[in-house]
Amino acid sequence: MSACRAMPLGDPHGGDFEYTDEGLPKNITAVRIPTGDLDTSIGFYSDLLGMEVVDRKDAHAVLRREDAVILLVVSSHTGVDTGFYIGVDDPYALHRRLIDEGVVFMVDPEMGPIGVYTSFRDTDGNVIRAVDKHAVESFF
Repeated sequence: MSACRAMPLGDPHGGDFEYTDEGLPKNITAVRIPTGDLDTSIGFYSDLLGMEVVDRKDAHAVLRREDAVILLVVSSHTGVDTGFYIGVDDPYALHRRLIDEGVVFMVDPEMGPIGVYTSFRDTDGNVIRAVDKHAVESFF
């Protein structure tokens, strides 16, 4: 850690100040996913991925399952590569379950840089990835 000799905001006396790890990221709290149809997206994430709607407004919804929080936001720009991974106990089981529901997969389960993962599209064409959370936890 380096010391900052500049006056920190809120310190009217301009004394020396050493930054700690306060305020630095600890985890990913939530992810934002664009949707063209909020009701359809809520159905996908709640019915197929077991997420619970914890808040719903006209232009957004917040869904949660254990530590995973998704913010669905109505947008005209959908079909994006979200770039995030959801942690699952078994990517193969998720793949079987979602294939049976007609979900389009981009990648069948395979070994990746952080464990076995798979990727699929939601109802808006957004790419979502799922990774074996146990493999990821073993890195730490």
